[in-house]
Amino acid sequence: VQLQASGGGLVQAGGSLRLSCAASGRTFISVAMGWFRQAPGKEREFVAAITWTGSHVLYADSVKGRFTISRDNVKNTVFLQMNSLKPEDTAVYYCSAVSGPIRTREYEYDYWGQGTQVTVSS
Repeated sequence: VQLQASGGGLVQAGGSLRLSCAASGRTFISVAMGWFRQAPGKEREFVAAITWTGSHVLYADSVKGRFTISRDNVKNTVFLQMNSLKPEDTAVYYCSAVSGPIRTREYEYDYWGQGTQVTVSS
């Protein structure tokens, strides 16, 4: 599976961005998708994940109520809508994929995109 993330950029605090992650290379069936992020000097951390059907989603506490993960299985694309952005959301955001159920740990994911930079100014 090849993953291509896009949609990052520079935004002021309180603003919004929508990240996209397009998958290719194999069937998207039964593949859970996730978003992680890594800020400078910090470890990569879980942000959100969604099951193949979209019926179950998980969020890190730090983004609950502000971020929304969704997917379009016809287009093999997963999205991360980020609202009410804060400076502490500044990081490189990575999309990831794994066959089977939803997961939240970095080591559980098999495929990774190249990352897209999100910078939130105060």
